[in-house]
Amino acid sequence: MNPTLLAIACLTLVTLCYASLCAASPFGNCRKCHGLGFALKTDRKGKPRRGKPCRRCKGHGIRIRAGRWLYNRAARIHRDGTR
Repeated sequence: MNPTLLAIACLTLVTLCYASLCAASPFGNCRKCHGLGFALKTDRKGKPRRGKPCRRCKGHGIRIRAGRWLYNRAARIHRDGTR
């Protein structure tokens, strides 16, 4: 089998797997707060405590995946163009 065909097959497989992941679970954990929704701080004794809400996810702890964001944008452009 040609290495180019093998690379194309692998890229197609990865793309289809990511598309199915975005369809099944459109949201992922926030990268900044790791899904907690707030920053962990420690007091003077070293015990963890809740800090301020995360600014990136606004305290929700989730973010939209890049593939789902692209799909939503394309669907909105198509819907607006066919009205």
